[in-house]
Amino acid sequence: MTTPAEFYETHRELLDKAIEAAAVRDYWSAYPESPSKSVYGEDAAATGEQAFRALLGSDFPIEVPGATGTISTERSPYGVSLDIRYPRGEPADLIAAARAATPVWQAVGPQGRAGVAAEILRRINARIFELAHAVQHTTGQAFVMAFQAGGAHAQDRGLEAVAVALAESTRIPATTTWTKPQRGGDPLRLAKISTVVGRGVSLMIGCNTFPTWNGYPGLFASLVTGNAVIVKPHPGAVLPLAITVQIAREVLTEAGLDPNLVTLAVEEPGDGIAATLATHRDVRIVDFTGSSEFGNWLEANARQAVVYTEKAGLNTVIVDSTDDYKGMLRNLAFSLSLYSGQMCTTPQNFLVPATGIETDAGHRSADEFGADLSLALDKLLGDPKRAAGTLGAIVNDGVLVRLTEAGDTPGVIHPSTAVTDEQFPEATIRTPVVLRIDAADEKTYTREWFGPVSFVITTESTRHSLDVFRETVRQYGALTASVYSTSQEILAAAREAALDAGVHLSQNLTGGVFVNQTAAFSDLHGTAANPAATASLTDSYFVSGRFFTLQSRYHLAGETNA
Repeated sequence: MTTPAEFYETHRELLDKAIEAAAVRDYWSAYPESPSKSVYGEDAAATGEQAFRALLGSDFPIEVPGATGTISTERSPYGVSLDIRYPRGEPADLIAAARAATPVWQAVGPQGRAGVAAEILRRINARIFELAHAVQHTTGQAFVMAFQAGGAHAQDRGLEAVAVALAESTRIPATTTWTKPQRGGDPLRLAKISTVVGRGVSLMIGCNTFPTWNGYPGLFASLVTGNAVIVKPHPGAVLPLAITVQIAREVLTEAGLDPNLVTLAVEEPGDGIAATLATHRDVRIVDFTGSSEFGNWLEANARQAVVYTEKAGLNTVIVDSTDDYKGMLRNLAFSLSLYSGQMCTTPQNFLVPATGIETDAGHRSADEFGADLSLALDKLLGDPKRAAGTLGAIVNDGVLVRLTEAGDTPGVIHPSTAVTDEQFPEATIRTPVVLRIDAADEKTYTREWFGPVSFVITTESTRHSLDVFRETVRQYGALTASVYSTSQEILAAAREAALDAGVHLSQNLTGGVFVNQTAAFSDLHGTAANPAATASLTDSYFVSGRFFTLQSRYHLAGETNA
């Protein structure tokens, strides 16, 4: 047995560095993003793949409170047969088990809880190759992206949440002595104890596309602040979170704690377990990433809980001018293509003046910009092997339906084409579709087209583009925004518009940083300032609603101060 306090001492240096990194906001990473043998060891890749393969067609080894039967719902976008069966628990049993496990967990204290969380992340990292295959074959991410975004970067986001939660929950001293001078008498002296108490049972609802990257912040923020967590994966992406829960339960057991502090809730599509759990009177925290429709429903109906949602929106690029036209086009083409645009941060709307833009390659009309962007996409995705590694696979039929609908809409300037992956010939892989429309066609571009669909929208001027950007994001939300301009005046106006709309802004990205990538410990992901989300990953607001600090006080021994 290793106590939580011992885990804290083991990981204390790591936790101190993470807290410092979250405060400084410079680059820092705890988990290497390269799947190199020199980093993870000669046999790590093969061992991880073997561990993944051993799970296929089997009963996943995990205990679930009140389990009745099993569920198998996953289908690999790459055509690999998964057929993994998970035990199904009833909502009432899961909640009862979580509540029963909580009191001892709260008594552990913030440092002990952070130590346990850091150990869970260490063991997750030790299984990163297995996890990467699990992410790849449930989300459709290419393997390298699954290793990085679903593995190392997700673990960094989890550690960031641990660090912020630990810092916020220890901001008030656990013990203090209060002394008030008294005129003509002894001072009043009290001892005061401040105890962090979790809000209650936490529900983490996973998404199909980024189950770990989006799921870990809420999971670890809730744990460190004293709450039990029920993990409810998307039916299409259970395995990455099942592995996570399995590891968490192993560490909790080793620490002498109730493993039901972290449990797994699986469901058949349409069962509605997420809604049942989210509105239960004992569930006091809900984390959700996914559709705006269900996110809005949770915000309206889970009234007994604090609800953290990351939904969707109209990610916008304002194109005014550039002094690196080729760099801008390369950057935009990659941003559209990465994981087939199946990212909540992928640009959808490109606002371009009808009069065109000024570049270092000369004046380019709106039509020429659209054609040049199309050529940049073809150049990036011309080699099938490179294209497959960039695009990944289409994760579900909904994305394919939107892609097909967009391709049948007038104004297509870059049609979507199929790509074949030699390693996975059954995978459904498509290049992005780009359409040219006018700013008056609000019905089209104010709808979210999640997936590889984007629009070049002609406006009256850059000032008009800024107005369209501001109003659409204020009304419909966005997680990212970009501006390209050589004018300091336009850049300043774009910053003001972004502040008014409540969205993070990237300016003149032409190199190796892309608008749909955010770095843990530095970039804030999402914002509660527009309808696309209710919090940022990971700021103090994201963790502070998960706990209360309660005080007790008493006279010091031998003093009554009567």
